[in-house]
Amino acid sequence: MTKLQKKRSIFIKFRNNFITGVVVLIPIGITIYLTLFLVNILSIILPKELNPNYYLPYEIPGVEIFISIILITFIGWLSLSFIGRKMLEILNNILKKIPILRTIYSAIVQMTETFTKGEGSKKNVVLVEYPRKGSWAVGFATKENTIGISDKIKQDLVNVFIPTTPNPTSGFLLMFPKEEVIYLDISFEQASKFIVSAGTSDPK
Repeated sequence: MTKLQKKRSIFIKFRNNFITGVVVLIPIGITIYLTLFLVNILSIILPKELNPNYYLPYEIPGVEIFISIILITFIGWLSLSFIGRKMLEILNNILKKIPILRTIYSAIVQMTETFTKGEGSKKNVVLVEYPRKGSWAVGFATKENTIGISDKIKQDLVNVFIPTTPNPTSGFLLMFPKEEVIYLDISFEQASKFIVSAGTSDPK
């Protein structure tokens, strides 16, 4: 092996190791960033009297996350009870009567129900030809278009949300002809994992 080939081999190894390190650190970095972001937000909105750190001689990071997990779990448990369902129903009715807020709230509720309705969610994951011919994207079929656009163009359309990678909370709302939408036999969770991992995770 010549001196030039040795240098090239060292460079290739360095490059491969660097890329591998980036791939390993991306999910860790995002997780740490989101965790710190959540801690900071909860530290601001949580009254100091309800924060255990207020009563401790020194601050323990992450207590806010533990409290939020307990709170969310408690709300989930409460929502399954008769009293909890009634309370949520009252809150739901109040939010639906507030101008502007009711539009946002109703849209979020409808979207959440669409993507979390158990086995039915398997019927929402679709494959569409986007952004060009011969290129495919995984998306979520929200519903058939019923706002009059289908009537205007004389074609049955399906509303499809195509999320971005690795952040699936943003994306594009596109309308595809019904016959061009291919429904996949995978769940919402499996498809989301596939999208967030940039295609490195098998949707099994």
